[in-house]
Parts: sequence; C-alpha cells; structure tokens
Amino acid sequence: MPRSPGAEGAPPRIPRRTALLGGAGVLGAAVLLPGCAASGPQAAPALPEAAATGATADGGVLRMARPPASQAETLDPASSLSAYEYLGALYSRLVRMDAEGQTVPDLATGWESDDAGLVWTFRLRDGVRFHDGRGFTSADAAYTLRRIVDPDLASPQGTVLGPLVDPGRVHTPEPGVLVVELTTPNFEFPALLTNYHCYVVPDGDGDTIGATGIGTGPFRLDSFSPGGRGRIVAHDDHWEGRPALDAIEMFSMTDIQARTNALLAGQVDLISQTNLDFATARVVEASERATIARSVNAQWYVLPMLTTAEPFTDARVRRAMKLAYDPQHVIDVALQGTGVPGNDNPVPPDTPYWTDYALERDPDRARALLAEAGHEGLSLELYTSAYDPVFTPMALAYRDSAAEAGIDITVRNTSADSYYTQIWMQKPLMATYWYTGRPADQLLNQVFRSGSSYNETAWSDGAFDDLLDAARATADEDRRRTLYQDAQRMVVDEGGAMTPMFADRLVGLSRDVLNYHESGFEFDYLNIGLRP
Repeated sequence: MPRSPGAEGAPPRIPRRTALLGGAGVLGAAVLLPGCAASGPQAAPALPEAAATGATADGGVLRMARPPASQAETLDPASSLSAYEYLGALYSRLVRMDAEGQTVPDLATGWESDDAGLVWTFRLRDGVRFHDGRGFTSADAAYTLRRIVDPDLASPQGTVLGPLVDPGRVHTPEPGVLVVELTTPNFEFPALLTNYHCYVVPDGDGDTIGATGIGTGPFRLDSFSPGGRGRIVAHDDHWEGRPALDAIEMFSMTDIQARTNALLAGQVDLISQTNLDFATARVVEASERATIARSVNAQWYVLPMLTTAEPFTDARVRRAMKLAYDPQHVIDVALQGTGVPGNDNPVPPDTPYWTDYALERDPDRARALLAEAGHEGLSLELYTSAYDPVFTPMALAYRDSAAEAGIDITVRNTSADSYYTQIWMQKPLMATYWYTGRPADQLLNQVFRSGSSYNETAWSDGAFDDLLDAARATADEDRRRTLYQDAQRMVVDEGGAMTPMFADRLVGLSRDVLNYHESGFEFDYLNIGLRP
C-alpha cells in the first residue's frame, strides 16, 4: 500500500471527482487506446529505462500532484502521519542509503562501534545550519533519537529502535560527536537510521516541528496545509549547495486518474505516490507533454497467507502454494515485464545480504504436499481490490498458474476504501505490496519477526528470530551476510509470504523535468530541475 504498508496505514479515501486544476476526461478516453489500436499493443512506444538527465535551468518551479491525505497530516518526520513528499526536501538524516543499498554519510561524516557492537560513535558534519539559522550539533541528533523511541510519540520507527536505544544512554560528549550505547549488540545499527522517520529536527522543537518543518534540507517551508496545498522554497544556505529549483508547489488531487489528467494537460510536472499501471504508463509516454521515469525494483508485491488461519497453519500447504505457481507468468500478466521475479524472498535483488535462493516451480510436488496435508483439491478465496492497479492482475495470474497443481482459487474483488482496515491481516489470503528501501535487518525484523505488529502473515519461528539476533550481534560482515541469507531461506521455505515479484515503479512526469532519481521513499530534491 502507499507509504509503508502495515506501518502507516492506508490514507483516507476521498470521493472521486475531477482534478482540482481542471482537465478532467483526458485520461478517461485515452487509457483504452493502447489495447484498442489496430496495430496492437506492440505499436505503442516502449517505456524509457530511466529519467532524462542533463544540465537544468537556473531555478524554476516544479508542480507536484500528490494524493489527498488526512487533515491530521504533519511535517513531523517521526510521525505515522508525516507528509513524506516534504521530508526529503526539508530535512537531513545522520546517514542515508545510496542506490546500491549501502549506508553512506549525511549529517554524520563517519561512525564506528566498539568490538561488541554496543557503543556507536558518530562524528558529525561541521558548519551545518537549520533553516532558522541555528547551528546543527550533537544535541539535535540526540534529541531526535530520544524522541523517536518515546512511546508517547508512537513513531513507526520507535518499534524498530526502541528495543535497542535507551534515551538515558544517548550522549553528546562534544558538539560534533554523538555516542549511542545500545542495550543489545547490533552491527547494523547505522543502517536502521536511514529510515525516513529518522530525519533530524532541532533540539526541543518536537511540539512545533509538525507545522514549522525546520530542518537542514535543501528546501525550507513557505506554506503547508494538511491534506492540501503547500510550497517549499530553495534554502540558499544548504550545506550541500543550493538546489537546482527555486521552489516546489504541492497539490492534492483525488485519485490516479485526476493526477494523470493534470499531468497530461500540462498542469503539473510530477505525480507522487502513484505507481501507474502499464496501460496508463504507455498513454503517458505517448503524449507530447509527459513521459515515464522508472524506479527499478521499487516495490515488492505479496500474497500473504495468514499462518494462524486454516489451511495455512500447515507448513506443507504454504510450501505447496509456493511450488504451484510461476513467478514469471505473474510478472508477464500483471507487470507486462516491468519487474523481476521475487521468488518469495522480499529482500531486493543485488542489495547487501540478498540471496538468490529460490524454490523451483513443481506443480506435481505441490499437489502431493496438499494430499499429504489432507487438502487435496484445495479451494481458496484470494482477496484483492482496485487500491493498487496491479493487485487484481496479480491475483488472477496466480490463480491461473496454481490451477495446474489442482488449487482452485476464487478471486474476490473488494472495496478499496476499506481494504486495509477489513481485509489486510484479517483474511487468510490476499494481495498487498510494500515499498523497498529498507535495510535487510529492518525488513526481516519488521515484517517477519515473531510478534511484530507489521508481521502480516503472523508467522512465528523462534529459530528465525535467533538467526536475526545472531546476525545483529556478529561483527564479521561475511558471517553476518550468511546469517541474514539463512533467515531469507527460512522465509522462502517455511514462511507465509508469497512474493511473486519486484515491480518497477512507473512515475509520470513532464518532459521538461530532468534528473529525477528515486531511492526508497523519496527522490533527489537537490538535483532535480527543469529543462533550460
């Protein structure tokens, strides 16, 4: 689901109407064209592999369309209701994740731990100033970390960092040095600080940060209306240099069609939080004003089996469900090839600690396992909705692929408005997705560890939890990699999550936009710009 499925919850739905800026009906007529053209889908233009790059104009204003959000939306980065299109523009973190999934410097220039992985020392960047002129010091970093783990704040990242960070053991021996004494060893601790809830805010500003947005990022706040319009302007004193743009204006628009119509009409330059389906993406790419930028492997799609509900309490049934289907078939149908097989492992390919371990499709073995478990001729309901355009094609493709193993699946299309309150984590089998951009340690602990509130399959295995604990406490990186890969093998072999595919996110943007680059939950605000 948008943002972080299972972490922030589904945004409230607003009744569908025309785009706030006008231009309604553009997509409604156009979206059928690729499949109806006399020359067939093959005649449609190929989607670009990457966004256009080059030297940008000096300044300019980027207009961004975003989904409507709650009136409780806030600029507080630690909140579960944070307006995250603003976050990467307004704030910086101690560390961030690069395109290869490595932890790299941001406000911290370097870090090291003691031999036990318990005491972490971060050396901070000098000369950085907040938007209001205050100098950034270790007091701000310490305040931010203590605040995230405060149970009264209920930050989504608090459940990840809370077991590790004791507020009384976060120290500031010098203005440029932060020391964190963890409660348990964790050699992956810096990677956990790359999360988008970990943006640094000024010391003591917790009560006002949701409205002021004061940070050290490349833009500063000009205006913000929760769930509505907003504007951010270039911060001339940004520590990495002034951004290419003068300003970014945010507009809330009701649904995917409204946002895409506005893009095609030239009323906005970029649509956010919107993974376009393949047919719509081809319409956008065929237009004169707009094009597509791919964010490779940006989302992983899941068919979770609730392991506390029959028949998925039996590991043989779960394995049979995985052996029964062909991930490539699901990709071809649901993504038209714009993705790669997930092989039931949620760790993205070619990122640190990923393993290529996979079960080979075997419908006959799947049929035998079901018979052994007493579920020969298994009939199931698979729940989906229009919440995401890929859900239903994925469910139908899985149904058709698994039929060869004698599994009879009925796809139930339910309301998008209540999908994440009445279906997700409640029905035994359903469709969902998550954004990538999480370090492997956080992903495996947050989504699969016993008792995690985001464990959508309710799978619980003490041996799996022990592997994660051992990996965190292991100083040797090769050994740590082996342990994380062993944990992934357990997810594949025994867990309740079927992960057919990683999907490229297809982002709609104006042909005048240059240097769009997305990583995890955000794009590069510093270098994005407009054609001269």
